[in-house]
Amino acid sequence: MNVEFINPFLSSMLNVMSTMAKMDLVAEKPRLKKDDIAMGDVSGLIGMVSDQAKGSLSITFDAPLALATMKGMVGEAPDEVNEEITDLVGEITNMVTGGAKRLLSEKGIEFDMATPMVVSGKNHTIHHKAKGPIVIIPLRSPDGNRAYIEFSFDE
Repeated sequence: MNVEFINPFLSSMLNVMSTMAKMDLVAEKPRLKKDDIAMGDVSGLIGMVSDQAKGSLSITFDAPLALATMKGMVGEAPDEVNEEITDLVGEITNMVTGGAKRLLSEKGIEFDMATPMVVSGKNHTIHHKAKGPIVIIPLRSPDGNRAYIEFSFDE
């Protein structure tokens, strides 16, 4: 998988969380993911197509981090994952993809993106549409909770 394609999404995710939620996440070591089970509690999944690649991106939050993200963005949050939180994760997925789209277009890579789909619940699954490997990068928050950004692109 092309790092040149992944880095704009990672950079955009860190930027969105820092500017919108006032939260600095730390990227941990990327690894290959072997199954479809989400690492966290609520996930946004978005498909992308360009002349250079076809794939998808998923952003998954541990429930406490999703709640803290909403609190950082709007000043308050519900006590548990609800429709407000799933809407928020969908919007963050859109913002991250939009930021990456801008960074990639500066390199001459254009792509179209679908509307994000959001799934929540313990052990929910994420089905990437691409046939390539799934790369997952854990992102650790200051309080130890995590978000996970996953990519899969056709080879």
